[in-house]
Formats: sequence, structure tokens, C-alpha cells
Amino acid sequence: MQHRELGRSGLQVPTVVLGAWAIGGWQWGGSDDAQAERALQAAIDCGMDAIDTAPVYGFGHSEQVVGRAIAGRRDRVQIFTKVGFNWTDTRGEFAFETIGNAGQPLRVYRNSRPWAVVREVEDSLKRLKTDRIDLIQVHRRDATTRIADTMQALANLHRAGKVRAIGVSNFDAAMLQEAKQALGDIPLASEQPKYSLVAREAERAILPWCIRNQVGTLVYSPLEQGLLTGKVTPERSFPANDARHKRPTFTPENRRRVLEVLERTVQPIADRHSATLGQVAIAWTIAQPGVTCAIVGARNPEQVLENVRGGELALSAAELAGIRSAFEALKLEGLARPGLLSRIFSRLTSIRRR
Repeated sequence: MQHRELGRSGLQVPTVVLGAWAIGGWQWGGSDDAQAERALQAAIDCGMDAIDTAPVYGFGHSEQVVGRAIAGRRDRVQIFTKVGFNWTDTRGEFAFETIGNAGQPLRVYRNSRPWAVVREVEDSLKRLKTDRIDLIQVHRRDATTRIADTMQALANLHRAGKVRAIGVSNFDAAMLQEAKQALGDIPLASEQPKYSLVAREAERAILPWCIRNQVGTLVYSPLEQGLLTGKVTPERSFPANDARHKRPTFTPENRRRVLEVLERTVQPIADRHSATLGQVAIAWTIAQPGVTCAIVGARNPEQVLENVRGGELALSAAELAGIRSAFEALKLEGLARPGLLSRIFSRLTSIRRR
């Protein structure tokens, strides 16, 4: 699989990174651990040698599954995880209430205070059964803590060799600038924004900022949690413990509209390449200016192999433009359409990062 440097971090990352949210079970209706471990091992074996997880994915469960799966393969894989969400301490900024994997009610807080992120890294190292984290990311901004204080704590962990690179997730451009300045001579490796054909808000400010500042991006939800695979029909229902049942993009009418565009515009392109709709959506995403790689989830080896093909698929300029045009014309209920800045951004192919 093709690899790209993540910003100025020195990390060489695959264009498709395996996302481990779903294998944590939380908000995905549970997960099969044995299948998940086989999926993780299949990814490593076929060159998808980076895994993105977080403590909050299953409240430690995802990291534990990753730790078991990488045993004997640690030197062949890069592990990306996060700090900033805590469900055992009420200090920080209240984030949300949820139900844990065992059915227990939980209150989750954003906490990026120095002592908290140091403790989280130590806990993650134990769950992952490793002595280092390749990329540590602040999951979301904690408004009760100065960004500079969080970055300094992570910089100390970097100097101690416990983390190789430092990134952030879900930061706006002003926050990114503050984080970059706080790290000083340590590069801000990456930002992790949501980005897909139906969620292109990152094109307004985030991706342009990352291009200008040589910061990598690991975009998440490039398949919009399966919607862009064409497999989620309007008739499908989701259980209460699957968060998709309340996402605006997953209303039956929005699913119908997305499927119409996929069938009309994307399916002919997929047929020409002997590819699936999901593979074309992945290929489109990683071809966009400023995108280093896409995080794509998988719960079994078959899904891993399908995603790998998406990372290897090369679409023509005309195909890329045709797909973009079709989705820019798509209006989904309850969602804003990207405006002029998004369309301007789409023309910046001359500075596309490969």
C-alpha cells in the first residue's frame, strides 16, 4: 500500500489506516473480539500498518483488543491513540452521558490537564502492551485547560520516548495554530477531522491550514459509517445501541438520496475499475488536497481487504471531478451544504499532497 509522510513527523503512514472504534463495541451494537483480532492482523499482514484507536472506544476495550492482536507484530505496525476523554473522574469539562458495553451508565468528561494526559498515556501503554505510542492525539479540546499546558505535557512524553509524534483531533484552525506554537521545535504531526463526500466542512479552513503549515491529516468517517458503501438501504433499521439510528445522514430519506447519487454517478466509475462503491469513496477521499490518509473501520478480514483496494485505486481527474460535482449538488435534509469556499478548495489540485 502507498505510504505518505504525516506532516513533518517522520512517520510514514499508509493511505488507509485501520480505524478501531467499531471493534470497541461502543455505539456500534457490540463487536466480535475474535473477528476483530483477525481483522487487525490481516491489516498488518497486507501493508495497512497503522491502527487508530482511543481509550473511549469501548472504554478501554478497543485498546485491549488491539494490544492482543499486535502481539508478535508490534515492530510491523504503528499505533495511534488519543487522550482527553475520561469516564472515571469528574474533573474537566462535561462532555456527554452514555451507556457502557456492560450496560452501565457513564458520564464522560473532557480532561486534557497535564496530569490527566500523562495518566492516560500510561494506561494506554498497559492496555496496548507496548512501550511506545507512535502518534498520540488530543481527542477533543477541553475548554477548562490551556492548549499550551496539554501540549507541554505531551512534549515531555515525546522527549521521554513514550510517544513518537503528537497530533490533535477535531480542532479548529485557531486551536491548531495554538497547538503548533506551543510545541515549539516538536512538529505538530497531524489533525484528525471528519471528512467525506457528504461531510466536507474541513475544506473551509482545516485542510487549507494544514496544507500551509505542513501538518498531516488523518480524516475520519470517509465512508460516513457505511453510508457511502451503498449497502445501507432506506429500509434498514439500527438498534438503540448503534449511534447511527439518530444521525441526520441516516434518515431513510437521506439514505435514499445518497443511494441515488451513488447509483447514478459512482457506480459506473466503480464498474470501470472493477471496484466497489466503498472503494471508490475511499479513493476519492485520499486524492483530495491536504488529505494524508483516511481512517476506515473494519470488523473482519474481508472488510480489511476491501478497504486496502480502495487505498490502491487511482481515479482520473475527470472521475474525481465528476464525483465531487454530483455530491455538491446533493442536498440532505437537516444538513448544510458546503458553500463557495468548498468549491474554491476543490480547484486547488495543483497543491494536492501525494
